[in-house]
Amino acid sequence: MSGADKYTGAAAGWSRRQYADSATYLRRRAELVARALRPGDTVLDLACGDGGLCAFVERHGLRYRGVDLNDAMVDAARRAGVDAESGDLNDYVPGEPVAATTLFRALYYAHDRAAFFAHVSAYTTRALVFDLNPRQYPLDDVVRDLRSAGFSVVDARPFFVPQTVALGPLAPLARALETTPLARAILRVRFTYVVTGLKAPS
Repeated sequence: MSGADKYTGAAAGWSRRQYADSATYLRRRAELVARALRPGDTVLDLACGDGGLCAFVERHGLRYRGVDLNDAMVDAARRAGVDAESGDLNDYVPGEPVAATTLFRALYYAHDRAAFFAHVSAYTTRALVFDLNPRQYPLDDVVRDLRSAGFSVVDARPFFVPQTVALGPLAPLARALETTPLARAILRVRFTYVVTGLKAPS
């Protein structure tokens, strides 16, 4: 079974089932994406799944488009009213440039990370935003590849929202910890960064 095919039977309700607190998880992602953008900008979400991020991105006045390799995921997104189409993140090119490209829980699908960043840079005018497990990919290596691809300003923010546990009243504490010196120590064992690569204004 291919990487795309294994998700076919799980497409319906994917985002809702993937996270213990899907609204918080997706809302926080969208907030970090929106920081670099202006209302009316287009966000291209690679490996979008069922397009669960769409509603949260659009709350910031942004336009959302999704791309996924799995046709069942694309169909689920479209049924939810999401502008989505089928495509492989390694070679997909939108019909026109987009302000931002996002990629969540899918960096490992890039065949060659440096080549992927360069490919995305060719059609992205402002920002590439993605999550990064620093225990899987050294942050310094990723920053180097982003800068080589033209994303000259890189911001890596700790993201302490667990996927499988709802923090409830502890959520404000977790968010506060993201900005403390303890964050790097925590990231050695748990959680991810949300990395934003920005292009310098032309």
